[in-house]
Amino acid sequence: MSDIFREIDEELRRDNLLKLWKQYGRYVIAGVVLVLVVAGAVAAWRDHQAKERAAQSVRYNGALALVRQGRDADAAKAFTALGNEGGGYGLLAAFDEAEMLAKSGDRKGAAAVYDRIAGSGSYDTELRDMANLLSVMQSLPDGDPQSLIKRLEPLAANGNPFRATALDLSAALRLKSGDKAGALQLYRNLADDLTAPQGVRARAAEMAAALAS
Repeated sequence: MSDIFREIDEELRRDNLLKLWKQYGRYVIAGVVLVLVVAGAVAAWRDHQAKERAAQSVRYNGALALVRQGRDADAAKAFTALGNEGGGYGLLAAFDEAEMLAKSGDRKGAAAVYDRIAGSGSYDTELRDMANLLSVMQSLPDGDPQSLIKRLEPLAANGNPFRATALDLSAALRLKSGDKAGALQLYRNLADDLTAPQGVRARAAEMAAALAS
């Protein structure tokens, strides 16, 4: 008798499954197809990204080769093109482009490239801060001291990895603007800052002593 009941139970279960399949089967199939399509798209995108990075690597190394050959104009064009593409190699190329412009004497052009990096939301905060700092350095001879000091304020905050350099530049800008007292105070603070690099502290102490004499 137990075998009969087992068979009846299995038949009922099979009937219920068939009913459920008729009612919801198309949704299950659609779900499976969607998963496969998404998985395929992700795999294709990753493959595309890998190929793009490989292609960028080749172009970046090609640009570096142009620099070694002394073909600076061609190298600058290659760095500019790569920098506009974004990504890791694009970022490296943008920094290289700015450096080449600075070496050629085009400080404004270099600052503009650094500003482009600093203003991009695609890069980490520290990289953007570094670009901002380098932009200020390029703008130091001709830029407005007060506006440049304002740009350095976030970098001079406690905990920022570029704090010491930002304070050093801020002191120089205050001195340039005629604010000798403000520059002296910043140099004294920097000289006493145990978290600052020894070289920066030593230079700040020398500047403080010179301004106080």
